Amino acid sequence: MATTIGRSRVFAPLSWLGPLMRRGAFSLLITAFLYGCSDGSDGSAVAMDPPLSEPTEKADTFGSWAVGHQRLEAIDVNRGNRQLPYDVWYPVDAADALDAPRTIYPLQGGAGLTAERAVEGLPVSSAGELPLLLFSHGSGGTNTQSVLLMETLASHGFVVVSPEHTGNTNDDFSDTLAQAAARRVPDISFMIDTFLARNEIRGDDFFQRLDPEAIGVLGHSFGGGTALGSVAGFGGQPADERVRAVMPISATVFDRFTDDALAAVEEPVLFLGGTLDTSVPIENHDYGFDRLTGAEAVFQVDIVGATHTHFANICDIGNWLIDNGIGQDLWPAIGAEALLEPYREACSEEAFPIEEVLRIQNLYAVAFFRRYLLGEAEYEFYLRQDYARDNEPDIAFRARIL
Repeated sequence: MATTIGRSRVFAPLSWLGPLMRRGAFSLLITAFLYGCSDGSDGSAVAMDPPLSEPTEKADTFGSWAVGHQRLEAIDVNRGNRQLPYDVWYPVDAADALDAPRTIYPLQGGAGLTAERAVEGLPVSSAGELPLLLFSHGSGGTNTQSVLLMETLASHGFVVVSPEHTGNTNDDFSDTLAQAAARRVPDISFMIDTFLARNEIRGDDFFQRLDPEAIGVLGHSFGGGTALGSVAGFGGQPADERVRAVMPISATVFDRFTDDALAAVEEPVLFLGGTLDTSVPIENHDYGFDRLTGAEAVFQVDIVGATHTHFANICDIGNWLIDNGIGQDLWPAIGAEALLEPYREACSEEAFPIEEVLRIQNLYAVAFFRRYLLGEAEYEFYLRQDYARDNEPDIAFRARIL
């Protein structure tokens, strides 16, 4: 029996980024965030039995693990030797968390942005099998668009793999949108194959470190559509049956999924978006929520006042320019005029605070995947109407649970 918890309250990349950024953590912040693709109630509130208390390890802060990071590349020989560079963040045991310099996500000319927690090359935690998450970036973007989210999830015990979708990145926009869509879910499936293979190779960093029954996908914009497509099919390609839960962020749903495809999804889904998103309007999530009638659980979190550009570290690149003496008045001269409007929308004093958006994003990602991949029922504490009503005044929330 379904229970519904009510609601409370195609584009080309920008050429100026190429000279400015190498493969930086924030090059997508101008492309895919802008160009990611193309009060009522739905029922009565449900009392939890027994009442839940907030977990000791809160969902909106870093978890107890240290975080390791690697940058690697995989080659899919079954698809014309398709090259897929990827980054991976992973839990590290405290005993191995040396006082080493943190990862630098590179910018142009040897400069870079320092990670909050990640450190290069540390050993993967030996504390049993770990869940695996795949992150899919927006169209024409970079896989390192959301490093704070990646590090936060890794600190909560997840291995997080983020491939670059070759042909649909900031550095390589050679695919049409249809071609890119058709390659998205196969890219995710290939990365799952790659890590499950590493899980079986003695001597590999990830040997016997992964739980093949605990795999999830999340993504932003076109990557949010990819995340949903990993359980519903996407771009003419079938779903991957190994995926157990998905979190689409500012996701493209209109014209990408049939009603039948959405109704056939059984896995838990959490939509996260902003009510001021004009690139991928929040109605995409309304549409998806209403049609995912067969899913074990569906959640929708709308941040009132957030835009498409809020769901990653969009402000870091603008702040980096400013801190290095390149004020906004100079951005047109370096080819960065297109940064002015998104920076104003997400980073100005008038904008909804991006720090709060990122906190909410981390909270719901951690709570959702800890509940539905790890089976930690206490994280239902955050996935409820009463929590949203009492603690998150800036969101509209609804859920439907079978």
